[in-house]
Amino acid sequence: MLTNLMYVTVYVTDQDRALRFYTEQLGLEKRIDYPGPDGRFLTVGAPGSPVDIILWSHGPAVGQPVEIGAAAAPGPVILESDDLRADFKVFRDRGVTFDKDEPEAYAFGIAIEASDPDGNRISLRERRQPA
Repeated sequence: MLTNLMYVTVYVTDQDRALRFYTEQLGLEKRIDYPGPDGRFLTVGAPGSPVDIILWSHGPAVGQPVEIGAAAAPGPVILESDDLRADFKVFRDRGVTFDKDEPEAYAFGIAIEASDPDGNRISLRERRQPA
């Protein structure tokens, strides 16, 4: 029986640049960083979350996001915030690139899409609180 989601992989062309983005700009914490037989194994995660994001190195053409339109699908990584509007301002001040000027309200809560330095989409969400 499956018991947990351990890792999600995001393909990056420069692991150090990606690490700076995910830690310094999005505020995630570095978890694992060691050389492996297939290259550097580097992960980050949200404080208190058991799920790690693997920042996996690859060549510029391999695994790059397919152009499907900004609103067609969420990013491969969806990060949850307890105050997305406040986090949005902090992330914007740190240089994170967003697809819109402000988070938007939806039936599930509020959301906005961002991009990492390799063009990977990151969905930032805040769940609607029960009335």
